[in-house]
Amino acid sequence: MQQIHGIGLKIGAIALFTVMFALVKALSATIPAGQTVFFRSAFAIPVLFAWLMMQGELAGAVSVKSKRAHVWRGFVGTAAMGLNFTAAGFLPLPEITAIGFTTPLLIVVFASVMLGERVGVYRISAVLVGLIGVLIIVEPRLTFGALEPAQDSMKLGVILAITAAACAALAQIQIRKMVQVERTSAIIFYFCITASVFSLSTIGTWVWPSLLQFLILILIGVLGGVGQIMLTTAYRYAPASVIAPFDYTAMIFALGIGYFAFAELPSAQMILGAGIVIAAGVFVILREARLGLRRGQARRAKPPPAL
Repeated sequence: MQQIHGIGLKIGAIALFTVMFALVKALSATIPAGQTVFFRSAFAIPVLFAWLMMQGELAGAVSVKSKRAHVWRGFVGTAAMGLNFTAAGFLPLPEITAIGFTTPLLIVVFASVMLGERVGVYRISAVLVGLIGVLIIVEPRLTFGALEPAQDSMKLGVILAITAAACAALAQIQIRKMVQVERTSAIIFYFCITASVFSLSTIGTWVWPSLLQFLILILIGVLGGVGQIMLTTAYRYAPASVIAPFDYTAMIFALGIGYFAFAELPSAQMILGAGIVIAAGVFVILREARLGLRRGQARRAKPPPAL
């Protein structure tokens, strides 16, 4: 029953994040991405602050071991958010969601290079298959020849979305290092603070929003904060190997919202590519869960084989 609760919280968090991103996309034509990043971060802080107080975790959240680690995590995380928010103005919601699914695949590569993790043929093969899926998704956007303004903006959106996925993967690598010495609550809380500060560097591009836009910007921050709380709580009820694959329910929400809110109808090629990326991502998650089990069994015996 606890695992079902965890799965429900995870799906709820993904739904909130997808709605939040749809609101970002709705404002993207008139509100600069840096300004949206600020509201997304700053107005999540009161939500997280109240939750931490109720959980009795506020003292732990404001106490950190390495300020430099939090600043670097904040920088790459803010870059990922800003690039993704900018890309939202150029690409359909399902497409940018599918490209974002490359983050877990890139984490495998970065973990091998930056953390020295042993990555064997199974996970490397899954990463390569997943990247083929990405190429299938973006191929229509990367045709060369006579440039049309709309097609050119799509290319820019693809570049921004892929770069955002890479930055998100770097942020996750940093988090893997930080969780060894920092509380999860501190990592979440200080990210909102650092992202708010970093996004202020774009204040010269900001515009004065209408009342409706201002309320939507606040809602974006609140949804982000509540979604983060639900996501964090989900991992208290179920192990990561159980609930991590439910990240991909974002595609279901993105397809529905994209169709009804933005009249976006994905192509068969995009669906095929997304399916390949999702399959590769789920394989990596399940393989790493199995690897974790083997590592636990092998601690008393010998190092596990590279997988």
